[in-house]
Amino acid sequence: MSHATPLGSLVLAADPLLNQGLDLSIVGIVLLKVVAAFALLLVSVMLMIWFERKLVADMHNRIGPSVAGPFGILQTLADGIKLFFKEDLVPDRADRVVFKLAPYLSLIPAFLVFAIVPIGGDFTGDGTVTWFGERTYLQVADPPVGVLFFLALSSIAVYGVMLAGWSSGSKYPLLGSVRASAQMISYEAALGLAIASVFLTSGSLSTHDIVAGQVAGHWNILATGVVPFLVFLVAGTAELNRPPFDLVEAEQELVGGFHTEYSSLRFALFFLAEFMNVITMSAIAVTLFLGGPAGPVLTDTLGWVWPILWFSLKVFAFLFGFVWLRATLPRFRYDQLMDLGWKVLIPVSLGWFLLIATLNVAGDRGWPILVVVLGGVAVMVVAAAMLSGAVDKARSDRLAGAEDEDEEVDA
Repeated sequence: MSHATPLGSLVLAADPLLNQGLDLSIVGIVLLKVVAAFALLLVSVMLMIWFERKLVADMHNRIGPSVAGPFGILQTLADGIKLFFKEDLVPDRADRVVFKLAPYLSLIPAFLVFAIVPIGGDFTGDGTVTWFGERTYLQVADPPVGVLFFLALSSIAVYGVMLAGWSSGSKYPLLGSVRASAQMISYEAALGLAIASVFLTSGSLSTHDIVAGQVAGHWNILATGVVPFLVFLVAGTAELNRPPFDLVEAEQELVGGFHTEYSSLRFALFFLAEFMNVITMSAIAVTLFLGGPAGPVLTDTLGWVWPILWFSLKVFAFLFGFVWLRATLPRFRYDQLMDLGWKVLIPVSLGWFLLIATLNVAGDRGWPILVVVLGGVAVMVVAAAMLSGAVDKARSDRLAGAEDEDEEVDA
């Protein structure tokens, strides 16, 4: 006899809160989780903006925010109030509907991605917490295809940037949006291959299951061989349009990039989406590679606090790294940006994914692992040499053709 599955369980997957169907108390807990996640993310964004300004100022030997509140901590709130009351402008040549819609297409995916991130829970057991007598996961939703959900939303976010530039009716925003489209499509492939290595190792697309498989220090950063983690960091930084990959907002070239024509609250939404994406990308990196909230519970007193503390410390380390990159590295040229994505990251991530898949097959078939590893590394080295030779040959042919054209002009 088949048993009916509650609709809520199909939508939010394995969360035990929904195993018995929906009633008023269950709906109340779900709404509480949504409101708490949204409030936590908004407060984190405000603190992240202040933290970035203060840390970059310290690294550049400047003062930074210091007037609004203690240590300038209310500066973000003051800027938000200022932007809220500024005049809202819509260019005459803009597509008004798309122009107004674009900021939300950037903001909403950032929050929805954070909804699938487990920020706490006892992962020495089943990862659940007890709220109001009900067992639940400390995340808004745990869809069985959570990783694919993240990839889909990160792909949708590019539409906000692209449509913002296209609908502005101006050349510089259009150039910024074209750059954003090419950049995000290029680095999305490497990002997806890096994540594919994770779920090939974990055997699940659920973020909760991925964290549960990393207890006792068995983190995926080691299980996948570090390389997918490094590819994820670089590709994720490019996806976020963060320095040194911020060519879509290159003020020396494009005035302000895709949001040049935006002002007031709509500009604030893009600003908010950028920093919200930094936090969500950091949270996803911690979830996929560094065990999420899993960590030692050092004392039984308030034991539920420790997973949240470990998660926060790991995310903070990534946020510090993003700010450090912004303060130290110069911006890439656009050809360097494309070369890094297509000629380095994609081949490396694809080769490493095939190596991990081969090792899994070798483990199932009982093949000697050392021989498989050495053979796989040898194949990757040969492939890298062939790719490098092809790139050098194409470059030399292009330079030779340019010299021939110059000689013909001189003649």
